[in-house]
Amino acid sequence: MTMTHAVPVTVAIARRADPARTGEMVAWMRAGTALAEGFPGFLGAGWVQNAPGSPEWHMLYRFADHETLRRWEESPQRHWWLTSAQGIVEHRRVERRTGIEGWFEPPVDHVVETLTPAAEGGPVTPPRWKQAVTIWLAFFPLSLTATLLTARFIGGVPLAARTLLMTLCLTPLMTYLVLPRITRALHWWLHGQRAPWRTAR
Repeated sequence: MTMTHAVPVTVAIARRADPARTGEMVAWMRAGTALAEGFPGFLGAGWVQNAPGSPEWHMLYRFADHETLRRWEESPQRHWWLTSAQGIVEHRRVERRTGIEGWFEPPVDHVVETLTPAAEGGPVTPPRWKQAVTIWLAFFPLSLTATLLTARFIGGVPLAARTLLMTLCLTPLMTYLVLPRITRALHWWLHGQRAPWRTAR
């Protein structure tokens, strides 16, 4: 019987940031680590600065296999996180190593990407207005439905309590269900590609 084993993947990314914004850089990297921790297969992350006051930073994260890494790298959470650093962080180089010991042993597979300005942080970020439209398309029907339901069933509850209940319910729905699906459905439009029904001809 043949058995296949998942092979961990380690990713190292070189980034630059204005030394005057070191506090923002550290907060941003901590936020990214906190988001990644919620994904299955996440094995850990860390970062170092070249020297005190240096603009050079190196971030390292590790996932159980290529599939779990792909889910994180293609997630709307990571996309939002990368977008939030525009104007603060310059992405320079990505290095991926695959192997049982990952970074500390000769790798099974080794891929290095030198990022161009157009590819900083991965795929080209869609224009802000397209991101806003996508979020609105997801949020409007959810918000409308929640408003109608709360008005009908708990209309006598104080406004602040109703709003709290709505946001507690809508935030996870937006983050984990609606927004990822609408982002996948509109991927072609967000990135300026031909509509799927046109390319299929």
